[in-house]
Amino acid sequence: MYTRKDVAHHNARHSCWVIVSNHVYDVTKFLDAHPGGAGAILLYAGKDATAVFEATHPAGTLGQLPHEYHLGPVAPITRDAEFSLASKENRGGSQSSESPVPAPTPHLHTVQNLNEFESIAKACLSPNAWAYYNSAADSLASFHKNLTDWSKIALRPRILRNVSKVSLGRTIMGHRSSLPVFIAPTARAKLGHPDGEVCLARAAARHNILYAVSSYASIGHAELAEEFVKEKTRLVPISARSAQGALGFQLYLPYDKERGGRALIAKAKDLGFQALVVTVDTPVVGKREADERFQAELEVISSDRAAVQVNVPRKAEPGGDAPVLRGFHSSSLEWDDIPWIREAWGPQPLIIKGIQTAEDALRASEAGIDGIYLSNHGGRQLDYAPSSIQTLLEINRFCPEVLKRVEVYLDGGVRRGTDVIKAICLGAKGVGLGRPLLYALSGYGTGGVDKALQILSDEIETSLRLMGVVDVSELDLSFVNTTALEKDLVSSFLHLKDYSSIA
Repeated sequence: MYTRKDVAHHNARHSCWVIVSNHVYDVTKFLDAHPGGAGAILLYAGKDATAVFEATHPAGTLGQLPHEYHLGPVAPITRDAEFSLASKENRGGSQSSESPVPAPTPHLHTVQNLNEFESIAKACLSPNAWAYYNSAADSLASFHKNLTDWSKIALRPRILRNVSKVSLGRTIMGHRSSLPVFIAPTARAKLGHPDGEVCLARAAARHNILYAVSSYASIGHAELAEEFVKEKTRLVPISARSAQGALGFQLYLPYDKERGGRALIAKAKDLGFQALVVTVDTPVVGKREADERFQAELEVISSDRAAVQVNVPRKAEPGGDAPVLRGFHSSSLEWDDIPWIREAWGPQPLIIKGIQTAEDALRASEAGIDGIYLSNHGGRQLDYAPSSIQTLLEINRFCPEVLKRVEVYLDGGVRRGTDVIKAICLGAKGVGLGRPLLYALSGYGTGGVDKALQILSDEIETSLRLMGVVDVSELDLSFVNTTALEKDLVSSFLHLKDYSSIA
C-alpha cells in the first residue's frame, strides 16, 4: 500500500503518478496519448485527481488502461493529515476571505430564453469547463456565422387562419417526436453538472425527443441507457406512454476504423440505441484556441513548460492510420466505408453528420443512408466553414432532389424557436441543439434542460400561430424570404446544375 508521500515524489513528466478513488496509477507513458493533453494530468502529478477525473470521465475508464499502470491502493488519509492538508490549501489562498463571492444563480423560473443560460453558465462554470464548452476554431468566424446567418432569413406570416390547435410532432431518425428538435451529440457534460449526460437523457424522455449520445459522453453508455429506461418507466403511468423519447449513438471512427468501428456499433445495438449518427467532419481536430490556451496554461503551472507538446499525434494501432497531427480519430474514413457501416448497423436509421456542401449532400443521398446531418461542428472544426442553414439553402437551390431522397437534419447556432421554423421551411426534418442545453444543465441540472426545451417549445408554438400555421408539416419556402442569405452563395456554385460534374 502506497502513502500519499510516496506518490508525491512522482510529480514530473518522467515519472507521473496520480491518485484516483484511493488507487495509485502510473500514467507516465499515457501523458501524450491523453485526449485532453498532458498538462491536464501533469497538473495533478503526485496528487489526488479524483474530483477532476470523476467530473470528466465515465465510470470504468481507468479499467481500460494497461494492467501495469495500476499500482495499487493508497493508504487512508488520517484525520490529522486531512486537517493539515486543508490548512495548507487555505494558506495558499484558495479559500481566502478576499476571494470574490460568486453571484447567486437566478431562479430558474425567471429565465426567459436560451441565451440567458449561456451567461448563467459562464458565471458558474470552472475556467476549464467554460474553455471547453465555449471554444471554437481559430478566428471564430464559423462560430459567429452560425449565430448570425439565422437573422438573414425573414419570415412571411399569413393571417386570418384558425390556429386554435397546433401540432409540433415530427418523425426524427425513426422516432415520432413531440417536437421538431433533438439533442445534438456533445461530450463531457459532467464538466457542467455531476449528473452529466443523464440530465439530457432524462429530458429527452420527459419531452419525447431523441438524444444523440456522444461517443465521448462522460457517463458510460450502458449507465446512460439504463438511466434513460428508468426515466421512461417512471413517466409511463403519468403520460400513458406518450413521453418516451429515444437514444441515438454518435460514432467517431477510431484509428482501426473497421475493427474498432464494428465493435462500437455492436455495443450501440446491444444497448438499444435506435439511430446511428456517424460524424465525418473530424479527420483531424480543429484548432480551438481558448481550450488549447487553457491546456497550455496547465502545462506551465505544472512546471513542464519545456516539454509542452500540443496535439502530438498518438501512435497508431496495428493496421490503423499512420500518426496524423491533431488526429484523434480515423483520418482515412472515406465514401467506400459507408457500405460496411450500413451492413454492421442494419436497417435502423443511419445518419451521416458533418455535411457542409451541396456536392457532398448529393453524393451522400446516393450512398445508401437514411439521412444527412448538416453541421460545422459548432464552429469548432474548420474556420470560415459555411453555416448549416447556408448549406441547406445551397441544397435547395442547386440539388433540391436531395430533400426528397433522404431526411435532412442540422444544428449550429440555434437559439430561438424561429430558427427551428426557418430550418424546417427550407426542408430540414429536425433541428439539433448542443451548447444551449450544456449551458442549461450547467446552471440547473435536469431542471435547466427541461426549462430550455419548454422555452423552445413555447417559442415554436407561438411563432407557428402568428404565422398562420397549425402543423410544422405545412412549412415550406413560401413562408420565408431568403434573399439576404442568398447573397452569400457565390455564383461558382451554379455548376451544380450539371450533376455529372459531381464525382
